Amino acid sequence: MTMPSRKTLRASAALLLALCAWFGTVSAGPQRPGKKITLTPPRQSRGFRFEKPMTRRSGVVYARDRVLVRFRPGVDETYAEGLLNSYGFPAVHAIPGIGIYAVKTAAGVTVPETLAMLRRNGDIELARPDYRARLTDLPNDTYFASYQYALRNTGGVLVISPFLQFQTTAGADIKAPEAWDFVKGSAETVIAILDTGVDRTHPDLAGKVVSPGRDFANDDEDASDDHWHGTHVAGIAAADTNNAAGVAGVAWNCRILPVKVTDETGSGWYSWIIDGIIWAADHGADVINLSLGDLIDDPFLEDACRYAHGKGVVIVASAGNSGTSGVYYPAAYDDYVLAVAASDYNDAIASFSTFGPEIDVAAPGVWVIGPAPQEYVGSGALPYLFASGTSMAAPHVAGLAALIRSAKPGLSVDDIMKVIRYTADDINRATAPGRDDHAGFGRINMAKALAPYIIR
Repeated sequence: MTMPSRKTLRASAALLLALCAWFGTVSAGPQRPGKKITLTPPRQSRGFRFEKPMTRRSGVVYARDRVLVRFRPGVDETYAEGLLNSYGFPAVHAIPGIGIYAVKTAAGVTVPETLAMLRRNGDIELARPDYRARLTDLPNDTYFASYQYALRNTGGVLVISPFLQFQTTAGADIKAPEAWDFVKGSAETVIAILDTGVDRTHPDLAGKVVSPGRDFANDDEDASDDHWHGTHVAGIAAADTNNAAGVAGVAWNCRILPVKVTDETGSGWYSWIIDGIIWAADHGADVINLSLGDLIDDPFLEDACRYAHGKGVVIVASAGNSGTSGVYYPAAYDDYVLAVAASDYNDAIASFSTFGPEIDVAAPGVWVIGPAPQEYVGSGALPYLFASGTSMAAPHVAGLAALIRSAKPGLSVDDIMKVIRYTADDINRATAPGRDDHAGFGRINMAKALAPYIIR
């Protein structure tokens, strides 16, 4: 997706600041498409951040002081830990469930040197770098609420600002209201948001979060959001709904388990993500949302997905925002993960959406409204913003998976994945009928996925 110039961004930021100031004086309720907005003089607010689409990097990024190790089957755990300690590593952290150790390298010893040494040991099956993953988002940093075309699109104009308005197509949505006639979800069904954390004090999320969660970036028991991304993603999946305020979540009554696997910059090591997947699967998650990823295929990351899948967890991940082929991992682990592309308000696949044969379905991911931490948006602004990316598409699918699990708890993970795929609308049928590498089986359709005559 072509990014605007700095001059254009500065001008857009000034206009959006004025718009945010206006919205600070009115209710958070939805505005009618095409409604004229009268601007008031802008007040001071925190600076806008404009982030570029994720692109392919020229170099591979991995932790410079840590590697991941797995021993061969049959090697005793006590022996394995003793062997690693005998190398003089400063720290050894066992990741439970799949027999992996995160090992801190010795001072003055590089990662390649450490890996070469470990790979010479016959008891070690695999030694790998600890790669870094990034969030799959394209934020626009606007802090005001409009309406959610993604859930119900009646056509008209999507008004982001006086100078950002888009004609929408009626029906280019996921058919949420029709589905809610059948299923609103259960509070017993939990969606784990593996991301930057979740703002548990947000008025649209405070009643939906089951616990403080787990923070693998800071190694503590408080998965608060020091970014904004995780809060936004959590709200798309399961914001408090029918509460006369804010936005509606896809999974009306389902709840959220925050798991922080990235730092305040929005990136995190594979070891954090692996730990987070295992922890979520072991702590009651029915669905895991991963709006993050990278190009590096890693067997340990795949093992973590296999582990969660084996425990009955539906895993949903964003495909990436490169605009080119090559679905990011973990979304590309076809057997265990639903890979989600981004569609827009006209049922077209977004130009930034990564494509490839692993794509399962699409969901709205362009100018999607969701909650944001008050600290991020600034004092006086409404705690909501618009953002674009496959990051925003994935939680729509995660919410649908949670509703299916609520309606039919006896369905297997594979069955739930099939229902989501095979009830999707083939939005590319004019040019590529059937499953294709851009939209997969199509844009998800909640009504078809949840209607009683479909699930039985």
